[in-house]
Amino acid sequence: MEKGLGKLKKKLEEEKKLLEKELSTIGRKSGDVSGDWEAVPPETESSPESDKNLAADMMEGFEESYATEGELEQRLSSINEALEKMKSDSYGKCRICGKEIETEKLNANPAADTCVEHKDSL
Repeated sequence: MEKGLGKLKKKLEEEKKLLEKELSTIGRKSGDVSGDWEAVPPETESSPESDKNLAADMMEGFEESYATEGELEQRLSSINEALEKMKSDSYGKCRICGKEIETEKLNANPAADTCVEHKDSL
């Protein structure tokens, strides 16, 4: 898998850039923790004449951004873990049984951390 490892690493790095770009459109990095993001709430007017419907729409948009941010951050975290495993030569091993993860599965999802047998394991 050594030859294919370079291709998988490139896929992971490309997806990481895309995720970080998308995350930056709906949130910002929070604090000094690498990979920790937070959705940015919309700015609303504080005057009594503010349109309540507009404010409600903005908050609904924020709730959607918050949910999306969580999903993107989780995917980014799994990519960062896979890249770290590559550095420590533990990449491609199932976290449940320790066996090699199938090449087809890694090609489909380079951040996979379980073999096909344990795909539904927590």
